[in-house]
Formats: sequence, structure tokens, C-alpha cells
Amino acid sequence: MQGNLNEIDLRSILQLIELGQRTGELYIEGTSLPTMTLEPQTELAQKFWYLFFANGQIIYAVDRSNQSLSRLQDYLQPYQDKQIVIEQLFQTETTSNIPEYSYLWCLLEKKFLTPTQGRKIIQKMVEETLFDLLGLMYGSFVFEMSSALAPQLTLLEITPLISKIQRQIQQWKQLYPHIQHPDQYLMITNAKKLRASIPEKAYQSLSRWSEQKITLRQLFRALNRDLLAIARVLYPYAERGWIQLISDLEPPKPQNFNNSKKQLHIACLDDDLTIGKSIEAILEQYPYQFTLITEPLKSFNQLFQNKPDLILCDIAMPKLDGYEVCAMLRQSKAFRQIPIIMLTGKEGLIDRVKARMVGATDYLTKPFGASELMLLLSKYTGSDITANIHPKI
Repeated sequence: MQGNLNEIDLRSILQLIELGQRTGELYIEGTSLPTMTLEPQTELAQKFWYLFFANGQIIYAVDRSNQSLSRLQDYLQPYQDKQIVIEQLFQTETTSNIPEYSYLWCLLEKKFLTPTQGRKIIQKMVEETLFDLLGLMYGSFVFEMSSALAPQLTLLEITPLISKIQRQIQQWKQLYPHIQHPDQYLMITNAKKLRASIPEKAYQSLSRWSEQKITLRQLFRALNRDLLAIARVLYPYAERGWIQLISDLEPPKPQNFNNSKKQLHIACLDDDLTIGKSIEAILEQYPYQFTLITEPLKSFNQLFQNKPDLILCDIAMPKLDGYEVCAMLRQSKAFRQIPIIMLTGKEGLIDRVKARMVGATDYLTKPFGASELMLLLSKYTGSDITANIHPKI
């Protein structure tokens, strides 16, 4: 089952999964805009999510656009007495494609969390994800039947969750325009009036959150409170203009590449020498260091030696395909955060889903031109480059 969200909404998709008692994974790609109230010129990055099901119930949900463990760390804030042990645990390796879930289970197995605490965290994660997703108007989805995610800690019924989250979204919309989305943080604009109207302890907390740019999303996780409840507490002061909710959702401006002291290193893994040389010809016009690797089985030693800042990886290769290479690289801590862009001659959504599932950062469909390649490199390396148009390769 696959399609576009402008043809079938997410609620209907979830209900079909529930009615069919289906087990598998739902992949969704789109722009997170739960209330659809941001200004039109606001530019948001494309995001993608996974939802896991067993017999028509939700096991787990995650925003895979963010490869970090920040969400789990936020939810673990109330357990301050175990923070040292938790931080040590995060330094260990995991071979899972969904590290957040793997680390949570590790905490349970080591008895740093009780099953009740673990179930509560997963339910909050699922609700947070659905809050982001149920307002999506545009995007694409794929549902694939597969064996259930294991081990399972909890199963959540879909219909009650949908009803709960949709009520929250409707109430959230009433806070517009003063509060628009969970990734805003507060800025105090009239400290004198705000301080006079609330307890000193509350003011100090607000002041600290403002200085640290703590978002509403981070607050409701760490405080173990309802997102809507926190927003409602802040709303009267935002309405009076004493605080303002602002956002850093827009992508940060890239650093000036010409002033960068470090020469960025790009590695390309492709058994087609013609493609590799064409990419090298494009990159030699810019101050990039470039390494071409044509033997997949020899790629790991070369990549570990060269330690590139970004990897271009072809999908269709003999002996070891790009999906396998990417999955193996993501198991290493050294390559967990390195951007990996898959090069593919296929344009289907299934291939993009497979690339995302093994940890790919993005993909580039052949044939592509220099401008398309350089835009991706600029996006993921922070380099400010404008490329001339070259013939497609």
C-alpha cells in the first residue's frame, strides 16, 4: 500500500491498518506542520517518519529525520538520579536501525527503567509523532507488511489515539498566531511586567529556558507535561506581548565556503568508473578533496582511512549493493553522523524508503547535473557554493 497524502489522509491509512489487523512498517515523507498555521514563506525541511504495527496496533513511532538520541534523552530527564549511567550507556555501540528503541530496551534490561516507565515513554513518543503527522496535507507514504518489531513493550490502539490527538490539534489551532508549533522557543520581550505578574521561581525558569532556547517540544518531554497544557500556560503572556514564541526551523545559513579553513573531503563509492570520473570533473572546480572507490568490498578500509565529510554511494553494485554498504557504515560510530547520499537510477518511492531504512541521509537520481549534485553537497556540508549547469551524468 502506497500513495500520496493529498489523495488519502493519514487517519484513513491508520484506520485501514487497524481494520486489517496488519503487521508491518509505515513510512511517511513530508513536511512537519501539525497546525498548518505557519506563514507561507516559512521554509521547513523535508522529514520522514516510521510507525511500527503489530496486528493493527501501534508498537512504536519515530521521526527518522533526526538520527540523534535527543528525544530519548529529553524523556529521560525526570530520572536525574540515573543520568550518569544513562550517559555511559549512550556511549556504547548499537547495530540497530532504530537506535532509540534499542537503547530504551537496554535501559529496561539493565533495570534502569521499569516496564511501566518504558511503556509511558513509548506512548508519549507515539502521541508526539502522531501530533506532527495528523496535520500533514502533502507527502507520500508506503506501508510494507513485515514481521513485527521485537521485542515489544506495548501495543496502542489506533482509534482512541487518533481521537485524542485530533482534539489536541483543534485546541492547538486556537492559540494561533501567538503560538504556532512545538519547535518554537520563548523570548522574553517585557521582563518587568512578566516578573511582576508571576512567582519569582517561575520567572527564573522562563528566563533560563529563554536563554537556552528550550523549545516547547523539549519542555513537555523533560517536564513530563502535556504539550497543550504548557502552551496554554504561556499563551496569556504571549497574547499580552510580554513573551514571544519564535522559531529556528528555517535552515541555518551555510558558512562561507571560501572562508572555510578545512578542505572538505567527498568520497564516492561507485563501480561505474565513468560516473565516478564525471563527478570528479565537477568537483575539481571547487576546493574539495575527492576519493573515488570502485570496489565495494574494499571500500571500508579506504573510508576508515580517509574519514570523508560526505559519502556518495551507488545502489546497484555487484557483490555488495549500496543498501548493504550504508547499513554496515551506520553500525560504526565513526560513520553514524556522516551524510550518506545514495546514487540511484531508480525513482520509485520504495527505493527511497529502503535507502532511508538503512540510514541514508538523502538520494540523488541518475541522470543528474552538476547543479543538483552541488546543491546537495552544499546542504549537507554547510558549504556556500553555486554551481554552473553541466550536462547530466
